Amino acid sequence: MLCVNTAFTSFLPRKSTCVFSSKSTTPISCTLQGTVAEPKSTAAAEPLLLNAVRGIDVERPPVWLMRQAGRYMKSYQTICEKYPSFRERSENVDLVVEISLQPWHVFKPDGVILFSDILTPLSGMNIPFDIVKGKGPVIFDPIHTSAQVDQVKEFIPEESVPYVGEALTILRKEVDNKAAVLGFVGAPFTLASYVVEGGSSKNFSKIKRLAFSESKILHSLLQKFTTSMARYIQYQADNGAQAVQIFDSWATELSPVDFEEFSLPYLKQIIDTVKKSHPDLPLILYASGSGGLLERLALTGVDVVSLDWTVDMADGRRRLGPNIAVQGNVDPGVLFGSKEFITDRITDTVRKAGRGKHILNLGHGIKVGTPEENVAHFFEVAKSIRY
Repeated sequence: MLCVNTAFTSFLPRKSTCVFSSKSTTPISCTLQGTVAEPKSTAAAEPLLLNAVRGIDVERPPVWLMRQAGRYMKSYQTICEKYPSFRERSENVDLVVEISLQPWHVFKPDGVILFSDILTPLSGMNIPFDIVKGKGPVIFDPIHTSAQVDQVKEFIPEESVPYVGEALTILRKEVDNKAAVLGFVGAPFTLASYVVEGGSSKNFSKIKRLAFSESKILHSLLQKFTTSMARYIQYQADNGAQAVQIFDSWATELSPVDFEEFSLPYLKQIIDTVKKSHPDLPLILYASGSGGLLERLALTGVDVVSLDWTVDMADGRRRLGPNIAVQGNVDPGVLFGSKEFITDRITDTVRKAGRGKHILNLGHGIKVGTPEENVAHFFEVAKSIRY
């Protein structure tokens, strides 16, 4: 069986052939045909994910899954029974390490992401919150006034969340460069959405009311989150994170013109700040439903844009241009399908992404109830692909 792939050299298509065994739908190797750009030299000592992001020639796309620690794994559910509080699980060094490593021990992904939450810094910023089972985040005193913003403290991670640094240091030692250790933070607008809305929202009317009627208050809050999240990324990198993903999950609730005012400049400020102190740290940006904003996401200066499944991967590549790596973007629902269906979707995504500067991932987090055997198959197929 043959799979004809389209790869990219300055986004001019060339063909590659993926070879499958006669007894399996899993690709064994791909041979490229036609002119290929001169690859950068391979840095074997570095994790595959870092090499791929930096444009170094790799034999296959690295793979990890958003929300791969927890939710669907029986081993995680066992921990939840013993420690029902999410905050306890995510703020205890031993539990954070154990949960972060659960998928690593079973599936050996190319990225091992810290088990945490984007709201973890809030307590250290004088914003009391909790994460309630069945309800999600709850902000006890939603922010609506300038006086409340004045009470928000800038985040000092080494004082407020020392367990994050300790966990990352342990993870780095445990993984031992066989995969990249990933940290993550919430983007300013998304964090502001939670603290203004009081938790999750369906229509974001409260933060939009603040944005469109008292924008100075919102900008003041966004700036505090911006300064704090830049510092948080630096802290994570200093303690072992080899790449950091920025989640701006709710920025796509904004129109393009409003994204340019309330999200883009703050994302750019974070990235510029981090790049001055950590120029080689890969930064990944994810925004759910970002199809209408892709070109604007590229303006932030990130190294990688993570696409959700509503964007065609080949279209996303063309729109973002050759200098930005891509991540994604298999629909999480695909993991409820047959193994043959999962295989087909993986190979289609890799074909459309082309060779290099692609991290294979889902277009959103793994869903509760996803069969672990299908996750295992996803990783087996992904890691057997050869360009």
